[in-house]
Amino acid sequence: MIAIVDYGVGNLFSLVSSFSAIGEDAVATSDVDLIKKADKIVLPGVGAFEDASKKLFESGLADVVIEQANSGKPLLGICLGMQLLFEKSFEYGEHKGLGLIKGQIKPIADVIPKGYKIPHIGWNALKFKKKDSKLFKNINDGDYVYFVHSYYATGCDESVNATAEYGANLTASVESGNVYGCQFHPEKSGAVGLNILKAFCQMEK
Repeated sequence: MIAIVDYGVGNLFSLVSSFSAIGEDAVATSDVDLIKKADKIVLPGVGAFEDASKKLFESGLADVVIEQANSGKPLLGICLGMQLLFEKSFEYGEHKGLGLIKGQIKPIADVIPKGYKIPHIGWNALKFKKKDSKLFKNINDGDYVYFVHSYYATGCDESVNATAEYGANLTASVESGNVYGCQFHPEKSGAVGLNILKAFCQMEK
């Protein structure tokens, strides 16, 4: 069973539907015991980093996610959920993340050319940095996925497994041991996204 952490800021229905489409049992939950019993954990997220981080830590779910990740259980962060895996974010201030992956979250406006629209919305090709990534075993270098974001991960070169070009090479996906993150939305990325979720489901602790 896959536990999709429900802390009030995720697009949960789409994720549950996507896992169902590939024949996987997934449940959106804030139940600590259920999260601990799950085989794998997904951390979703849309909206502002500060609000999401506050909800995660105040609910106690941050400690559970960190504990389970440190136990070796596969964890996948999606969009804002990926950004929360990092040490901190500079989105309207400085805010604490989960610290599971080294690096920070900063505005894409700092690195993309003027005239590029923000947020970055649309389909972009993945460029693999780690050709042996378990997350991408079912897809190909150059496959397109769907993005919606104004901030990106940086200072994390050792963890980057894919980038996407939007006026600059932006971090598209990261991994550190059993912890994975997608800046894009697999659940909105058609067959390619479903194949990424499939690969995550096939991982073992």
